[in-house]
Amino acid sequence: MISLQHLTLRREQSLILDDVSLEMKPGENWVVLGRNGSGKTTILEMMTGYLFPSSGSVEVLGYKYGQCDLREVRKEIGYIGPSLMEKLSLSDPVWEVVATGAYAYLRFYQAIPEEVKQQAVKLLEDMNLGGLAYHPFGTLSQGERKKAMLARCLIAEPKLLIMDEPCAGLDLYEREKMLAEIDKLRQRNVNVVYVTHHVEEIVPLFTHVALIKGGKLAGAGPKEEVLTDDMIMATFDIPAHIEWDSGRPWIKIRPGGN
Repeated sequence: MISLQHLTLRREQSLILDDVSLEMKPGENWVVLGRNGSGKTTILEMMTGYLFPSSGSVEVLGYKYGQCDLREVRKEIGYIGPSLMEKLSLSDPVWEVVATGAYAYLRFYQAIPEEVKQQAVKLLEDMNLGGLAYHPFGTLSQGERKKAMLARCLIAEPKLLIMDEPCAGLDLYEREKMLAEIDKLRQRNVNVVYVTHHVEEIVPLFTHVALIKGGKLAGAGPKEEVLTDDMIMATFDIPAHIEWDSGRPWIKIRPGGN
């Protein structure tokens, strides 16, 4: 599905990524976990072809970057991130924002087929947002907007869904509602790559974890093998204990771990 080989990125005298290699296979859903500024979002930007490494290679869904038309690759990738949400019109009805995902538009300037409209409304109903389908997008809460963004991705039936901190800025209630919708992706034929710096966002959907520290890969593999007390200490520089409950990890900071 995704092959990242020896990715290095330099900006002037700074080394942003340092020889990162990852293999993500079909059927695996990955979380890229690390501190702020560790290089997580940089890796996602390379997966979507909006940023190229100083050295190394990127292959996604069978396309080798530098030898393919990235516009064709992006048709098979859904993306949720803060940069995209900022570009959407707050005055458009929610169903229309969702429907734009079927064409990779930011806004419609022509008639929208009725079947696309109904598909958008159905996706919103599935996420318990049906009652808001005709409201302006800007009237939604942050959590509701992010669920609408998820619906916008799914209407295009992507093979790969990339999510950059979709729960950032959400309160506990909104976060858990969003995570419940993300976990339901197990029912769909889509592979997911999810970036966060919060261990507790790793819901049962996710099978594998990559730990990033200072632009380097600190560990990668099945989540139960990678998310250990020692690995968390090595990645976040803080003593912690991981407890598992129904396939989801929870973190406790050990006494004296200021």
